[in-house]
Order: sequence, then C-alpha cells, then structure tokens
Amino acid sequence: MGARQRIDDLKTRMAQSIIGQDAVVERIVIGLLANGNLLIEGLPGLAKTRAIKALAKNIEADFSRIQFTPDLLPSDVTGTVVYYQRDGTGEFRFEQGPIFANIILGDEINRAPAKVQAAMLEAMEERQVTVAGSTHTLPPLFMVMATQNPVEQEGTYPLPEAQMDRFLMHVNIEYTSVEDEVRIIELVRGEETATQKDKAEPSGEKTVRISQDAVFEARKEIASVHVSDAIARYIADLVYATRTPEKYAEDLDRWIDVGGSPRASLALDKCSRAHAWLNARDFVDPGDVRAVVHDCMRHRLMLSYEAQGEGVSANTVIDRVVELVALP
Repeated sequence: MGARQRIDDLKTRMAQSIIGQDAVVERIVIGLLANGNLLIEGLPGLAKTRAIKALAKNIEADFSRIQFTPDLLPSDVTGTVVYYQRDGTGEFRFEQGPIFANIILGDEINRAPAKVQAAMLEAMEERQVTVAGSTHTLPPLFMVMATQNPVEQEGTYPLPEAQMDRFLMHVNIEYTSVEDEVRIIELVRGEETATQKDKAEPSGEKTVRISQDAVFEARKEIASVHVSDAIARYIADLVYATRTPEKYAEDLDRWIDVGGSPRASLALDKCSRAHAWLNARDFVDPGDVRAVVHDCMRHRLMLSYEAQGEGVSANTVIDRVVELVALP
C-alpha cells in the first residue's frame, strides 16, 4: 500500500470519530504532512481535543497531553535537571518533560502565562529544547496541536504574536448540522456500549496503527509536487497585499495594521502542495492556494481598532485580499 492510500486510510479513520468535521480532519492531516504546528479554536464541546486524539490513536506515535493552567512552569513542559545520589556518588540527569513526544496536545494553551509560552517557542520552531545549557533534540516526527476557546477571557493570556506566527495553520471548528448531531449522539452511545462490553468480555484485539514511515514517505512525495513560477508569485502577492494594503483598496488600508510575515508565504507553499498531493495531483493550482489561505493567514494579521469596531473579522479581510489579488 502506497503512502497516499495509507494517508487516505488515516483520514477515513479520523472522520469516523469526528462526524461532520471533514474540513477539520483534512487540515489536521495537512498540518501533519507539512510538518507544522496547528492552533485549533472553537467553542466548548466541538471535539477539538477529540480530533487531536483521533490522529494520535490511529498513527504509530507517542502522544503527550499538556493541560495548560495559570500555575504551570516552563520545566513542567520541557523537563528539568535532577540530582541523583547513589552509593556515595551523585550526578545530574536530565528528566524529559511531556514535550518529548511525537504528537503534543496543548489543551487550552492560552491559560498559561508568558513564561510557559516562551518555553514552547524553541520546540515549535527549532524542534529542540535547551535546558541548563544543554540542547536536546526532539523526535523527527513532532507536532504541537494546541486548542483554545474563543469566548472565555477570564483566566486566559493572549498568545504572543511570535508564538502565533509559529503555528502553520489556525483552524476554526464550527457547529455541525442537525443530521450530523444525531449521528454524533449515536456514535457516542455506541462507544459507551462497546466500552462496557470490552470491560465485561475483553477481546484482546488492537487497532493496527499507521506507521510513521507513511508520513515520511508522503512528505518526500509532497516535496516534489510542482509549484510554477506563476503560483509562487500568486502566493507572494497574497501575502504582500496584507503588508501594503493601501495599494489595493481603502478598506483594506483601514482594516490591517500588520500583515503576514515570510512564514505566511512558506505556510501557503507547504499547505497548498500538501492539499494538491491529497487530491492526487503532482502540481499546485490556484484552487489549492485558496483552499488553505484562510487557515494559513487568519492568525498572522493584526487588525486595526477600526476593523474591530466595525466587526470585521480576519476571514473577511482575507476574502477581500483574495478578491483583489489577480489570479495567475
């Protein structure tokens, strides 16, 4: 079975656990294939944590969950140096923290103060952790998927722009349809019944998880997906329009304070190639770029007070940018 078939199998398995959120499942898989970190935002109960666990459950990888709280310390994330003494001799040893895993769930990441957020920056960007002057490399397959609630403000700390920029994509989870809600009820009821049955009569059967090799093989194939000069220029133009909005429209100039960084262009390139590969194409077209532009850009724009006062969202601004920038 080839890499695409195994990744399609992964998507199918995840979709069976996350009903009505096919777009979210696709974005999580794109983040995995593009070797990036994801920020997943949505109201309580919309399966943010469940979606991340569905990925970890179906792939051959170490999973670690960090519950972010106001009293969390950086060493609770990265690990610390501990002094061990035995038979009259002692030595300092580094005890790894929960960041040393393949898939990291940062639950309610905006509940931790700035010093803890700073401890995440090196891991998210350089894929390493430095403690007590020593640098420790993280696993080759490493991905931080953080969740946050957009409506709760009490006891939360806004994520710094530097950390927001390190997320490859900012994925929004919306409410499902009524029909999907009924299917969710039936799914959870069935899971509860199966759990009770397994407790009474353990079957001993385990789900065969997809190997990490499938991810690495897919990444190699995605690296060879062709991006024409015209598409590369289109990606750059989209990002450039957020930096010089006055050249495009008066309303954009009023809405945008700070545009996307070069990481925005790199994210669009990586994610559009992954999107094309998932759709069985070896080249990127404008549709691939437009499919991921909101997820790659919405967290990188700093909107003006005027935009916030008018109720203009980042999605609205990106819609306007896409409308104004010419297709290749």
